[in-house]
Amino acid sequence: MSFASWSIRSPIPSILLFILLSLAGLRGLQQLSIQSLPDLDLPSVIVKLNQPGAAPAQLETEVARKVEDSIATLSGLKHIRTSITDGLVQINVEFILEKKLSDALIETKDAVDRVRSDLPSSVLQPSISAVTVGGAPILTYAIASTKLDEEALSWQVDDNVSKVMLGVAGVGRFERLGGVQREIQLEVDPVRLASLGVTATDVSRALKQAQQESSGGRGNVGLAEQSVRTLATVRQASELAALPVPIANGGEVRLEQIATVRDTVAERTQLAALDGKPLIGFNIYRAKGFDETRIANDVEQALARMREADPSSSFTLISGSVAYSQEQYEGSMMMLYEGALLAVLVVWWFLRDWRATLVSASALPLSILPTFAVMHWLGFSMNMLTMLALAIVVGILVDDAIVEIENIARHVRMGKGIRQAAAEAVDEIALAVIATTLTLVVVFMPTALMSGVSGLFFRQFGWTAVVAVLASLLVARLLTPMLAAYLLTEGHHPASVDGRLMPIYLQAVQWTLRHRQATILLSTLFFMGACLLLPLIPAGFVPSADRGYTTVQFELPPGSSINDAGRVAEAARTVLQPLAGVEHIFTAVGSSQIVGGGVTRPGEQRKGALTLTLSERGQRPHQAQIEQAVRAVLREVPGARFSIGIGGPGEKMSLILSGDNAAALKASAQALERDLRNMGSLSSISSTASLERPEIAIRPDWQRAAELGVTAELIGETVRIATSGDFDAQLAKLNLDNRQLAIRVRIADAARQDLQVLANLRVRAGDRLVPLSSVAELSLASGSAQVDRYDRRRYVMVNAELGGMSLGEALAAAKTLPAVVNMPSSVKLIRTGDAEIMAELASSFGMAMLTGLLCVFCVLVLLFKDFFQPLTILSAIPLSMGGAFVALLLTGGELNIPSMIGLIMLMGIVTKNSILLVEYALLAMREHGLTRHEALLDACHKRARPIVMTTVAMIAGMLPIALGWGADASFRQPMAVAVIGGLISSTLLSLLVVPVVFTYVDGARQSLVKPFFGSVSKGE
Repeated sequence: MSFASWSIRSPIPSILLFILLSLAGLRGLQQLSIQSLPDLDLPSVIVKLNQPGAAPAQLETEVARKVEDSIATLSGLKHIRTSITDGLVQINVEFILEKKLSDALIETKDAVDRVRSDLPSSVLQPSISAVTVGGAPILTYAIASTKLDEEALSWQVDDNVSKVMLGVAGVGRFERLGGVQREIQLEVDPVRLASLGVTATDVSRALKQAQQESSGGRGNVGLAEQSVRTLATVRQASELAALPVPIANGGEVRLEQIATVRDTVAERTQLAALDGKPLIGFNIYRAKGFDETRIANDVEQALARMREADPSSSFTLISGSVAYSQEQYEGSMMMLYEGALLAVLVVWWFLRDWRATLVSASALPLSILPTFAVMHWLGFSMNMLTMLALAIVVGILVDDAIVEIENIARHVRMGKGIRQAAAEAVDEIALAVIATTLTLVVVFMPTALMSGVSGLFFRQFGWTAVVAVLASLLVARLLTPMLAAYLLTEGHHPASVDGRLMPIYLQAVQWTLRHRQATILLSTLFFMGACLLLPLIPAGFVPSADRGYTTVQFELPPGSSINDAGRVAEAARTVLQPLAGVEHIFTAVGSSQIVGGGVTRPGEQRKGALTLTLSERGQRPHQAQIEQAVRAVLREVPGARFSIGIGGPGEKMSLILSGDNAAALKASAQALERDLRNMGSLSSISSTASLERPEIAIRPDWQRAAELGVTAELIGETVRIATSGDFDAQLAKLNLDNRQLAIRVRIADAARQDLQVLANLRVRAGDRLVPLSSVAELSLASGSAQVDRYDRRRYVMVNAELGGMSLGEALAAAKTLPAVVNMPSSVKLIRTGDAEIMAELASSFGMAMLTGLLCVFCVLVLLFKDFFQPLTILSAIPLSMGGAFVALLLTGGELNIPSMIGLIMLMGIVTKNSILLVEYALLAMREHGLTRHEALLDACHKRARPIVMTTVAMIAGMLPIALGWGADASFRQPMAVAVIGGLISSTLLSLLVVPVVFTYVDGARQSLVKPFFGSVSKGE
């Protein structure tokens, strides 16, 4: 007894099972997190090594190379990306997807420890941490207060707001934008220092030794035990003026005699403004794996509590990706509902029986709800890919139910009772239903098992589709027969359902069977013609999305001040504000930069970003058009180079030039930039080639310095402390009730503008002071601001915004440029970023499609117990590919990730239709004794209607996505277009071509098998 017959006889267990599965699905849906895309970052570890005062070139030789060589021995390593700036080496170690993050972290720490003894002794303790935070901030807020000034408000953000925000579940990082930092500044007078024989270094170190608290010792006063503490700190900054400072001759001076004490703020390193008005803001970053929308709700609730506690403070949401993620989720759910409704309406249109429609429609919720439960169990999220998987299987989920209901109706028309018809009909169709479902499973399974970045993209997509399809099989074998047996009636099924088109179709089938060669030739020409169109379809990565906001990043030449950056930002804002569709502009200068992989680089005063918040989608042009207008008006802003985009996939082409010859590397990068600009279609072309920054070079006179006993280290320390103060860890601190303030000793700002003042700084030579100019030569020069390395070689990254051009076209054109063709042998071109991911995805997709075809063939061989007829079933796949290519070309689409998803989906769908035809033809020949010709005509007569029904239902389910209704459908639309085009061509042609292929394959089978085993089936 089959499952279907058992469910008809015993309906209660099946009903109870699906009630429990539905409840589990509803619970899983509530628990699923909402994201725009799955976390696409590979397992990464950040290594930071600090050597205060060291130049980038020195750090590269003494630190970076040694650590990189040790890390390069780790297993599962993908890339090593190193950034070297003054005093800091930051190494981003990227591993393959299969590497556990915990193992990667431990192994990286061991690799750094192995070379710790080989590093300079002045290198501080390395910082090694796993990357657990997503790339871009999900929320940006502005804060204002009616009673706090800028410094107090900045401290409130650092102390109070940051604690509250980091206490919200899912918040991985908090970052203040704008504002200032309070500190105590002691501006020393170089002339007074020289007259008293004191240096700024002496003052800073004496202050550090005097201004501290220490504990140690034990007392027993009054027969009780006491701990002993030495308290040598002042309570307020004004008390520092009377602090005595020892001098070289054994005397002392009061601090107020040589310095001016100021309780002020540190040098400004950040600026923030909204629509030109200065403010303080903060960014909130999501920890990987958490729901963006829940984080946003929890953050808003926490801010509301803070408003109640302090009515003088107000918070304003500036921008963020949460709104887009929520919109995509709601839009995808709406597409799911609309697709399901259209599929049900199609079923009703064909069956014209509300009971049969109800039975078929029940397969949709009962297949999707258990899928939610499994998604939650597997740790998936509701993102564009998982929602896309559910959207594309909407039409498929009702297929099995449609086929079974239609077959039951046919048996009822034969005069059988409803229960007998249900049992016999579902048993008759069992092989076809199981074959079609398993075919879809093995088609989607390879996408779920992809490795690398492809696996990040499609693991959730593949498994979601597989689970939903398997759930539909469970519904079809347990619930649909039982519901049909108890809900359908015997009086609503006309004796004949052949419409006006059926006789025409059967005549066409007879014509193709009489003209088999012509039919095969025409179908082959159709496929070859479609393949010739393939080069005309541009290759892309991910379609550009309309997210409702975009970012303009800008960079000034090295040496520019934060005020220069602020002026450029305001000039850019002035020309951007009037653009149609731009609602608000948020400016941030000096904030940290996103460099990919969830990694941030410390902010620079010469760099910044303007976040453009756009109006509602229906009230403005498309985001791509606005970005084109932004590029045009930014040409009016001089003094900076700009790049546009939020850094999402599909926006830029990134090419890496790698080599150890710095001169050849820089020349090649400049030549490539120049050639890319001449292409005309790309925009915002820039490179990371380290620009030369102005610097004051101090070169010691070794002979004179040796005679006076002055070392290079002493010279560097004296100049550093005098001009910018000591390292933060070495500064004296002023203790307040809830924080410490740094006490910084340095010369005044005006003194730093005069090279002669620096030359007259005193350097200690034994027991006396000598001018810096007597032991060193000062001059203006230039030097490298930063050194970047990729996989243990220096590199320069050249970026270009696509501006509507496909990534595949841009890469193909870049390869033919003279700068690439004539590149020196010491320089190597490496595709990275989207280009690297696209190449990996193309390879993975090709392998997934081949694997899927092989798996489909194997499944069909096992189910049909025949090596020949599965070839007939697979013959429909080329016909579907041709239709998909034509549809993409007509709609101006690209061959990108969504359209390739559609191609993989087509492989499973079109085999379903072929299975229905072939399986019934074989059944008619084997059990009813029909000839091959008669069996094919009978199969076409009885299976054409369910094939057309399922195809129209699937097209109806895809139609809202293809039309782009509702939320931004840029990602889903190419997939739907490819599927609809492939379905139309494969259905129209396979209904005519598959019977012809069947005759050829069956004839070949007879000619090969008959000499050994005799005839196994009737011929014509």
